[in-house]
Amino acid sequence: LATTRAALEHRAVLLGRDGDVLGAGLAVSGVVAEGRTAWMFTGQGSQRLGMGRELHAAYPEFARAFDETVALLEAELSGVDGFPLSLREVLFADDGLLDRTGYAQAALFAVQVACVELLRSWGVAPDVVLGHSIGEYAAAYTAGVFGLPDAVRLVAARARLMQALPEGGAMAAVEADEAEIAELLDPGVTIAAVNGPTAVVVSGTEEGVERVMAAVRERGRRVTRLRVSHAFHSPLMEPMLDEFTTVAEQ
Repeated sequence: LATTRAALEHRAVLLGRDGDVLGAGLAVSGVVAEGRTAWMFTGQGSQRLGMGRELHAAYPEFARAFDETVALLEAELSGVDGFPLSLREVLFADDGLLDRTGYAQAALFAVQVACVELLRSWGVAPDVVLGHSIGEYAAAYTAGVFGLPDAVRLVAARARLMQALPEGGAMAAVEADEAEIAELLDPGVTIAAVNGPTAVVVSGTEEGVERVMAAVRERGRRVTRLRVSHAFHSPLMEPMLDEFTTVAEQ
């Protein structure tokens, strides 16, 4: 329907719980109004093996942008400890290393850039962009904050430096508001993300995150430990900041 129906100015929709109600013709109608388009870019956790493979085979513009981005990323990461295989090998494999933070970040950025260029080739453009974590870099690229080579240098440095950090720490999604969680934090734990009015992610030391999780459980709320190798968006990431700052200032 999205690609074959006519984009008419006037629209009508039939609403009903069953055939009898629909047969009575309870219609809602209106006139199409101008809207705004927002593109949202994801962070880690959304990666999957083979993502982008079908798009790469079907759309030359996607393939061109993906190949260019991957080539730049591989030039930055080739021979670096923690990256024994090429990004393309890992992404299009049937199993393997994609959930390692270094590969996941690079792969997500490459696929999202290719999606952007494919949509642009169709004449589609956003009014607003936003991103989460590594998705912020794809959003910034899309907004023209920096060109592809500079974006790749930042993404590759971020991926490389985070991959080099010792594994450890924890992250958890908890059902609570930001103010409520702030009261439970200690110096080893921080709020990593506020995803909604009562959806907060905490990150930090294993012991600190477990304490927050236990406190939230005692209040009868939902708690989910995230499957991550590092405590992202927490003070445990600070050892990488000096070198990352040096890369960003170049």
